[in-house]
Amino acid sequence: MANYHIKSTGKLGVGDIYYKGGDSWTKTYADRKKYTNNTTATNKKNTTVTFNGVTYKPTIWENASVVTE
Repeated sequence: MANYHIKSTGKLGVGDIYYKGGDSWTKTYADRKKYTNNTTATNKKNTTVTFNGVTYKPTIWENASVVTE
């Protein structure tokens, strides 16, 4: 069974970062949140935020991609 996770690029040359859950990201590959299907991971990657009536996609999610293991 394939596992999926979400990867993004860190700021200031940090390199790849991995979604850990909640509002957390980590540089440690082993600490990443794993998903059992692509649809769930993709839905999370498509996260948007509404603030003061404006809906937008935060930069961290714009640069994110779903990766299969």
